[in-house]
Parts: sequence; C-alpha cells; structure tokens
Amino acid sequence: MTDNSQHFLSVEDLYVEYETENTVVHAVNGVSFTLEKGHTLGLVGETGAGKTSIAKAILGILPDLQARVSCGRILLEGRDLLKLSEKEMLKIRGDRISMIFQDPMTALNPVMQVGSQIAEAVRLHNPVSRREAKKKAVEMLEMVGIPADRYHEYPHQFSGGMKQRVVIAIALACNPQILLADEPTTALDVTIQAQVLEMIVELKKSYSMSMLMITHDLGVVAEVCDEVAVVYAGEIVEYGSREDLFDHPSHPYTKGLFGALPDVDRDSGRLNPVPGLPPDPTNLPEGCHFYPRCSRRTDRCRESKIEMAEIAPGHLCRCFAEGK
Repeated sequence: MTDNSQHFLSVEDLYVEYETENTVVHAVNGVSFTLEKGHTLGLVGETGAGKTSIAKAILGILPDLQARVSCGRILLEGRDLLKLSEKEMLKIRGDRISMIFQDPMTALNPVMQVGSQIAEAVRLHNPVSRREAKKKAVEMLEMVGIPADRYHEYPHQFSGGMKQRVVIAIALACNPQILLADEPTTALDVTIQAQVLEMIVELKKSYSMSMLMITHDLGVVAEVCDEVAVVYAGEIVEYGSREDLFDHPSHPYTKGLFGALPDVDRDSGRLNPVPGLPPDPTNLPEGCHFYPRCSRRTDRCRESKIEMAEIAPGHLCRCFAEGK
C-alpha cells in the first residue's frame, strides 16, 4: 500500500484477549475496518465493548502480561504494526500515531512540569536541542489555548479541561498522521466538552490528520465523524457513513442506541433504553452476541454466526433480518 492510497490504516480480523488466572476475556472479536486519509472514523458502543482495546492494539500498548493479540493484522501503509519490535514501535508512537487518553489525571506525570512533558515528546522523535524543544513546547501550549508562562507549572495546578488541553498538545507535538482519541471529553463538564471538541476538530484540519474517535456519545459522532462503526461485545455490528447511521440505522442495537436518546421534537414521556446488559466477555453467546437483548431474535440468530453484509453501498450490517 503506497502513500497515495487513501486507506492507509487497515485493521483486519483483529482479536484481542485478556488472560486472567482462571478465565479468558474475549475483548475484541474479529474487528475489521479501514481509515482514510483526512477522515474521522467513530467507534461507538457501550462501556466494555472493546473500543479502547482496539486503539491500544493499534498503538501497541496493550498490557504485556495479561493481553495478547491472538489473530489479525494492523497495516499502516502496508506495514504490519503487530510484527514490529518494541524499538520500532517507539519510533511510531507519538510521531506517526498519537493518542489522547480518556482521563487527563492519569495521562500526565504529576511530578513533571507540563511544558517539559511536551518538550520530552518533541525530543524523543526529533533531533533538536533542548532550547528548540522548549520553543516547540511553548508553541504547542499556546496553540491549545494555554499561556506560555504556565510552562513550568505542574498538572495539579490545572483544571480538568486545561489538563486535557495539555494532553492534546503532547499528542500533536510531532504532527502525527493518525490521532486516536479515546473519549477525550468524557471527564469534562458540558461547557468544556464543547470547547475541547471544537479545538480537536480545528487542529485535525490544520494538521491534515486522520482520527479514530472512540465515544459512546452519538452527539460527538454527529459533530466530528465521517464514518461510524458500532461496536458491541467486541464486534462491529454496523458500519457506514455518518449519514447512513443517522438516517438509516439498521442493526437492532444501533436502533436501540438512538431510541435511548431524548428527542425534543417527539412527545414522549420516557426514553426507550436497550433492555438488559452486555454479555459476559468470558462467556459470549454462540450465535449473535446481541441475541439475549434483541426484540427481533429468532432461533437462527442464537445458533448461527452472523457475518457482515452490505445492505446498501458502503453500509454494512451484522443481522439476518437486514442482510437479506
């Protein structure tokens, strides 16, 4: 795959497992998708669906002792990241692929000045002096709306929203090609969420990056995503453009997510949440993983593995009822 190809990141048939003392957690189960240059793909689903495990597998930061990728390929311009050594991945992390972590409280070093943390990322991937790295760090702080005179302050001196801005500055310090954003606004209040989200979108355009946006918030998807993959129990159950998902949701789980949203135009006293709970990832159902919660289930759904089927050009769904 060459630089001229739009699909420069491809995840193919990815399986991720976490081994505990007595059980195996099946976190990601055969996920496949592509990410085009300059596009934003949203991974949507409930907590525990496997979204963060997908991002960590791409970046190569799954816990060494518990997690393993049992199958699959992650191709960056034709190069399988899963076959690279740790030394080779160190050159890619933060340089070509960066990640904004969900909780800025744990993403920053509490005993290190915020400016020094940005400068460290710059020096790790660029042959520059300390002075040049500091200058770049100051520029990054100002770019995310933090005054340069706060360079020498520590994380505890910043609010939650300001900490997240520092995390974003670190992620963008080396002008990455791909940004993995793991629910970057979840820990923030509503007003700050909107500010940070707007800033991420503007910076993505300025840097001509591709982005993988992990979220459970369909409002965020509507705001920033070009394509959407709905993830349930470690599988993608529906995939398509933002318009496909919002105008023609097809999988019962996707419809359930939209049904649980308040609608100011609809005279309804109560929301319609998806009934039940996600399945135990150590003991997944044999057939459709959504079977126990689905109102349209049949015996065939319980007994047979359902493959993704194209129900419209570019719109894929994992459901017998929609895949006819």
